Amino acid sequence: MKEMSPLKFLMILLASTCAIFLAIAIYVMWVTSSNMPSLAQLENPKQNVATRIYTADNELLDMYYIERRVPLTYNGIPKDFVNALISTEDRKFWRHWGIHVGRVFNSIVKNIFTSRREGASTITMQLARNLYLNFDQTMERKVREAVTAVQIEKTYTKEEILELYTNTVNFGRGAYGLAVAAKVYFNKEPKELTTAECAYLVGCLKKPEFYNRKENYNDAVERRNLVLKLMYDEGYLNTSQYLRAIEEPLEFATSKSSPTILGGSSRLGIAPHFVEMMRQELTNHPRLKEYDLYRDGLTIYTTIDSRIQKLLNQALEEFMPEIQTTFNQNWSWKGRNDILQKLLKRAINMRTDYRAAKDNQKSAIMTRLLNDQRFVDSVKNAVTTVQVGVVIMNPSTGAVLAMAGASPKFMRENPDAKYSLNHAYQIRRQPGSAFKPFVYASSLIKGLTPDSRIACGPFSYTLSSGEVWSPRGSGCNEGETTVTLTTGLARSINTVAARLITQVTSPRDVIDLANKMGIQSPLAAVPALSLGGGGEVSPYEMTSAFCTFANNGWHVSPYFFESIETNTGEVLLSTKNNRNITDVFDKEIAQQMTYMMMQVVNAGTASRVRQYLKDVDAAGKTGTTNNSTDAWFIGYTPQLVCGIWMGFDYNEINFDCLGAVGYGGRTAAPLWGKIMSLIYSDPQIPYKQKKFIFNPIDSLSQQINWKPYNLTNTQRNAGEVNVLDNNSTPANGSEPHKSRDDSPILAPLPRDEE
Repeated sequence: MKEMSPLKFLMILLASTCAIFLAIAIYVMWVTSSNMPSLAQLENPKQNVATRIYTADNELLDMYYIERRVPLTYNGIPKDFVNALISTEDRKFWRHWGIHVGRVFNSIVKNIFTSRREGASTITMQLARNLYLNFDQTMERKVREAVTAVQIEKTYTKEEILELYTNTVNFGRGAYGLAVAAKVYFNKEPKELTTAECAYLVGCLKKPEFYNRKENYNDAVERRNLVLKLMYDEGYLNTSQYLRAIEEPLEFATSKSSPTILGGSSRLGIAPHFVEMMRQELTNHPRLKEYDLYRDGLTIYTTIDSRIQKLLNQALEEFMPEIQTTFNQNWSWKGRNDILQKLLKRAINMRTDYRAAKDNQKSAIMTRLLNDQRFVDSVKNAVTTVQVGVVIMNPSTGAVLAMAGASPKFMRENPDAKYSLNHAYQIRRQPGSAFKPFVYASSLIKGLTPDSRIACGPFSYTLSSGEVWSPRGSGCNEGETTVTLTTGLARSINTVAARLITQVTSPRDVIDLANKMGIQSPLAAVPALSLGGGGEVSPYEMTSAFCTFANNGWHVSPYFFESIETNTGEVLLSTKNNRNITDVFDKEIAQQMTYMMMQVVNAGTASRVRQYLKDVDAAGKTGTTNNSTDAWFIGYTPQLVCGIWMGFDYNEINFDCLGAVGYGGRTAAPLWGKIMSLIYSDPQIPYKQKKFIFNPIDSLSQQINWKPYNLTNTQRNAGEVNVLDNNSTPANGSEPHKSRDDSPILAPLPRDEE
C-alpha cells in the first residue's frame, strides 16, 4: 500500500479541520438563529422585582413578589462579596470577554477523560442563563449561553455585569438578589455583612436549597470556609483576616428578627391580613393599572406602626388562649349533633376533591368523610376556634396603625391564613349595643343633654305593620323610674335606647348620622336599629365611625398607605392631600359623648378595661348580640381608637354557653384594655396624651353640678328636656307608642348587656 505523502496528509488535515470548524459555525448559527435575546432585551433585561412594603416607622413589613428581589447598585455591594464571588466562580472575570477559553477546554478534557463533571461557565455566562435562558442541560443552551455572554460583555461594563448578577441570582429561601438574601439570612443591610457572611452567601449559590437548612449547618460552614480559603489564595484576604473569618460562627436571623415576619411569631409576618387587604384594594386601582405589584418593584409606604402592631400581636397571643380555654371547657357537642352534621357537610362541600368529583362519586366521598374521625375532629377544631378582628386608627388623620384579622391559633394552624377571611375588614356582623352611641349622639343633637332624664322601665312600640316591638332589657334599679342619658349608656339599658330612637330622634336620622361618621354598610330604618339590630357592619367601619367622637366631631376617612412609588422614585399615588374630611357635629356633642362613654369604661359595662388600663382616660361602648354570637368593644383614648370584634365563623357556634362571661364587656373589653395598656407603657410609641381635654366655659365656677363639657345652642335653647313615660305600656296600661316609621321590618333583638 502506497504511503500518504506528508503534503497530502496536511491537506486532508486542514480540510478536515476546516470542515469541522465550518460545521461548528453552521451549528452555532443554527442554534443562535432562534431563542436568543434581542438587542432591546440585552439593553433592558426584564427582571421580576419585588414590591416592598414599609411601615410608617420605616421597617420592611412585607413584599409582593414572584421572585423576592430588590435591586442593588454596584456601590451598594460589599467589596468582600465581589471578591468572594470572583474567587469562587470566575477568577479571570476582569480579564476575559465573557468566555474563559482555557477553562472551557480544561472542562471538556475532564468531562471526557474523568468521571468528574466540571462546569466552565463564567459569571457572565451564568448571568446570561439567569436573565434570558433556562437551565436545560443541553448543548444548544450552552451555545446560546456563550454567545449571549459575549453580547453582554459588549453591552455592559464589568461593574454593571456584577450588579446585574448580584441582583438576579437565587440564594434560596425565596431570596433573589443580595439585598433580600442579606435580610433573610442575617437581617442586615448588604453593607453590614461581615466577610464570613459574604463568603457564606457566595457559597450558597452552588446549592441554595441545601446550604440554607439548619440541619446542614456543618456543611454550610465547610462550604463558607472553602470560599474564604479561595479568597485568601487570590490575595483578597491576609492571614489575620482569613483566620478571624473562619472562626466566626454563622448566626442566622431568628424568626423574631427576620424581615419577612418583622418580629412576628410565624412565617406570615406581623400584619398578614393588612398586607393582603391592601393588595386586594390596590390590584384594581386605576392609577396602578399599568403596573404589576408582583414584578415592577414598587415601594409602598403604609400607615402601619410596627411597634403598635407588635404590641397588638403580643396582646392577642397572651389573651386569646384564656378565652379559647374557657370556651372549650364550657362547650359541648352533646345535644348538638344536628349542628355538627350541618357544619361537617358544609366543610365537605367546600373541599376541592368533592367539588371536582363526578355526581355519582360525591355520595361516597361524603359518607367516607362523615365517618373519618380525623376529619370530624379537624372540623370541630376549626369551627370552635374563637376568632377576633382588631383595628387601631389615629382619629385625627384616619391612618390605620395596626390590624389583626384572625386569632393567633387560627394563624398557626392554617398555612394559607394570610388569605383567609379578614375579621377586622371583611366580616359584617350585627353590632349589638355598640351601635347605641349613634342613637345617643343623634339625641344630643336634637337638644337632650347627658343629664336629661329618661324613663328606664319596660317599653313597647307599635310598628306601622301592627307588630308590637317590646325590647327586653330595662335597667331601672329598685325604686328607679328614670335615669340620665349618661347612666342609660353606661348601663347599656335597651329600653332607654328604644325610647330615644322613637321619641327623640328617628331611625332615619340615626342612619344619616352614622353614614356621615363612616358607616357604609346598608342599614334598615327600624326602631331595633337602636340596639344594633338594623343591619350588619364591619369592625373597620365601626372603628372609623368612633374616630368622629375622638376627633371632636370631624370624620376623616380611613386610609392605609401614605404613598406608592416606582422603582425610580416617581410618586404614583399619595394620600397627603387627598383625604375626605367631614364636619359631622359640633365639638360640644363630641365631648359630651366622650364624657358619657367614659362612664361606660369607669363604672359601666366596660369596667373590666380598668383591670389593665389604670391611668389613661378611655371611652367606648360594648356590644353583645343574640345568643352571644358577637362580642364587641369599640373604644378610644385621647389619641387612639381601637375596635374589637370577637366570635366565630359560623353563627351556630357562639358564646352562649359561657353566660355573662361571653358578653362584650367580659371578652372584647378586657382585651382592649390589655392592648392599650401595652401601647401606653411603651416609651418608644409617640402617643403620650393620657387625658381628654375638655374646655368648659364655666370651668372656673364653683357650681355644684359642674360638668366637663359645654352645651350647644340647640341644647341651651331647649332647656331641661326629659323623656318620661306619660302614656307608655305596660307601666300604665295604655296603648303602645305608634310608629312614625313606615318600614314593616322587625329586626332581631340584640342580647341585653350584663
